[in-house]
Amino acid sequence: MLDYDKEADAYDATRGGEPRAAAAAEAVLDLVPGQARRLLDVACGTGIVTRRLAAARPGLRVTGLDTAPAMARTAATRLPGAILLADSRRLPFPDGVFDVVATVWLLHLADGPADVRAIITECARVLRPGGVYITTVDKAAAHDVGSDIDTVLASRLRRPAQDRADQVRAHAAEFGLHPAGSGRFRGHGQGRSPRSTIADLRRGWFTMLTPGDPLTEGFAARLRELPDQEVPRADPEFTLLAFRKPSG
Repeated sequence: MLDYDKEADAYDATRGGEPRAAAAAEAVLDLVPGQARRLLDVACGTGIVTRRLAAARPGLRVTGLDTAPAMARTAATRLPGAILLADSRRLPFPDGVFDVVATVWLLHLADGPADVRAIITECARVLRPGGVYITTVDKAAAHDVGSDIDTVLASRLRRPAQDRADQVRAHAAEFGLHPAGSGRFRGHGQGRSPRSTIADLRRGWFTMLTPGDPLTEGFAARLRELPDQEVPRADPEFTLLAFRKPSG
């Protein structure tokens, strides 16, 4: 798992920056009811999306939180007074205070199904009746765009996906949350090139491939044989699901 305190300074630049943030915020807002007044952005990271959510809806009071101190500090420079340091599995709010709760690029980081369940439990708890929970799903799968790079990496071991759409739907149903829509957005600037993928391998971004291990270096060698070493392949397309808490 990446150390997000160490990643904070370079996080935005290595993940599509403002174009990706704009696409994510727009897709989230498409699922936010017009009458919503309070939104919680769980695992807000650097606040690059959180700030856009707040700016786009002046009547929407946006709060962000993250468990990594460096991420939360960066977010606080973008949305002063609205960022908290907290664990997504133990949200520091009473029941039923938010109209919308979002977890963008969070569930895939969970250690296992119990953590996913704990996160969704908390998100459902702090939602008001009639409120909407919005989350990304199937993040890792979105990065497989059918490129020559994906062909090279196809045989690698993969960490079990904790944000599979079917599992997230099942957890949501367990807490009485009903499907309320979906959306997609482009991960601008996240298309892989062979050279950037080799760098990611050596940084440990592929969690089941240890940097410096012969297996990892074997994949790197095969990637070096691909054409157009500096040319990014297609950007991923990310998926959002929305769920509504019953009004009664």
